Amino acid sequence: VQLQASGGGLVQAGGSRRLSCAASGFTLDYYSIAWFRQAPGEEREGVSCISADGGKTYYADSVKGRLTISRDNAKNTVWLEVSTLKPEDTAVYSCAADRSHDCPWNWNSYRNSYDYWGQETQVTVSS
Repeated sequence: VQLQASGGGLVQAGGSRRLSCAASGFTLDYYSIAWFRQAPGEEREGVSCISADGGKTYYADSVKGRLTISRDNAKNTVWLEVSTLKPEDTAVYSCAADRSHDCPWNWNSYRNSYDYWGQETQVTVSS
């Protein structure tokens, strides 16, 4: 059972990046998925969440308008597209799965008891 985040890398400011969160060993059909990021010296913060069927999406105010979360349950994958990247978007990004149809009320808190946490992927934005 594994959740794997990928797609990070070095990006120029103003560019975009599409991150993937893929599950193996279990199906994401019954899980809402949240994306988190942690910048150096900062606390981990939730940036987006999508319900199990993709019908509801949530975004942190700090990134609203620049992020798009989507999913394809047939591919067992959730994506996070980050556009108009800024140096302050530099962080380690990870995904987490919660066995619930809708995102938890506290989806953006890393203290929420997510069922699975994915391995991280580094995004570095150069100015």
